[in-house]
Amino acid sequence: MTIDAFATATEMLAALRTKQVSAVELLELHIRRITRHNPALNAIVEQDFDRARDEAKAADARRQRGDDAPLLGLPMTLKESINVRGLRTTAGMEHWKDFRSEHDAPVTVRVKAAGAVVMAKTNVPQMLADWQSANPVYGRTNNPWDVTRTPGGSTGGGAAALAAGLTPLEFGSDIGGSIRVPAAFCGVYGHRPSETAMPRSGQLPMPPLPNAAVVMGVQGPMARSAADLDLALDVAAGAEAGEDVAWRLTLPTARRERLADFRVAVLPSLDWMPLDAEVAAALDTVTSRLSRLGAKMQVVQPEIFGDHREHYALYLTLLAAITSARLSAEQRAARLSVIRTRDDEWSRALQRGLESPASDYLVWIGQRERYRAAWRAFFRDWDVLLMPTFFTPAYPHWDKPWPGTPESIRKTTDINGKPVLEELGLFCASVATLSGQPATAFPAGLTRGRLPIGLQAIGPYLEDRTPIRFAALVGAELGGFTAPRGYDGD
Repeated sequence: MTIDAFATATEMLAALRTKQVSAVELLELHIRRITRHNPALNAIVEQDFDRARDEAKAADARRQRGDDAPLLGLPMTLKESINVRGLRTTAGMEHWKDFRSEHDAPVTVRVKAAGAVVMAKTNVPQMLADWQSANPVYGRTNNPWDVTRTPGGSTGGGAAALAAGLTPLEFGSDIGGSIRVPAAFCGVYGHRPSETAMPRSGQLPMPPLPNAAVVMGVQGPMARSAADLDLALDVAAGAEAGEDVAWRLTLPTARRERLADFRVAVLPSLDWMPLDAEVAAALDTVTSRLSRLGAKMQVVQPEIFGDHREHYALYLTLLAAITSARLSAEQRAARLSVIRTRDDEWSRALQRGLESPASDYLVWIGQRERYRAAWRAFFRDWDVLLMPTFFTPAYPHWDKPWPGTPESIRKTTDINGKPVLEELGLFCASVATLSGQPATAFPAGLTRGRLPIGLQAIGPYLEDRTPIRFAALVGAELGGFTAPRGYDGD
């Protein structure tokens, strides 16, 4: 067997096709690594090794017969909240700790149909509602770059597993940066697809039924290369359950093939939104490199955004309305009681989402359409918008009660020596999320303390391959994924 555990999924599949490695050998490599490294990381929480071994043997038998499929024999993981028949889906909540799904989510069905070997599920925060991945069912996941720090959330277990070489491919979900933030904190790639490019059903302990009223949230891939994101999107993209009777999705090719040809907008800085100095420096480095390569660069955004306050408030209002639907009446009341202790524009936006009648939801969706139209006009002149993925690198663990207290909600993190409310980190996610734009998070170097720095490229709606291609080209220029120290060998 001649395969590196940090090879990309694309490279592993090439090795499988050329018989350099068998599916059984590749699976056992990852199981050995999980056995060795997962106790310190707690990234893998629902193991399915026996069934995976049977599927790996079946994949090898198919290859012997001359069969092939896009992911045939590739071991991979899924976020714990994504349903896999027979495995627990708890979303980190103790009252669901014994729930086992009787269904495969659409994404599970599609990766299995493509020949993937789903070997395990990865850790999440309670109700997927944190940039840490800790819960009373499975415990806390640590960042492989520094185990005293968070790997991000809510797909934090998946990002940590990718960075440590425990899995080559993961699918997570994202409404508040839950793919992109863990990607940034762990130095891997993550793609938030266009809102309707992939099924969004099949999460949490319930049958995998679609709900067209739930906007902004998506499921999407994470990997150690942008090429792997493209591969995963090929497999999983397509209509939601029920719509696939007639609808087919054909994502267009990337607009550009060379960095020199890209038209790159850079998000303007905002006086009310702080940014870690080393993240800002990484953004400047990428911008300067692209300019030297000949790309068209300009600090610009759709005019409708202004200083982003109205846009961000609308995002928070919709986010509160959507996520509160997951809560019991008691949990909803507890969250409202916490928010009412505060008096600022962002708290008022959250309170609107929790208290307003259903008819207001239709008004908010109408307001959202103004921003969607602005993006369509903007991307006639630009190919991607470049900005930070989060306003700081991975920060230290801290214990957060569920569903929160006034003290925990007002928790601060250090940015450039000053305390900043942690919850303001939602801003970086909101720019793409409110309108359902695709966004690709990619590594952009390390801090002086050797923590990953992440940036994101926001692209035109349903042109997901354009930001993915941009991230791939930037990765080739900057070096792409780097493995953290201490995870070499089996």
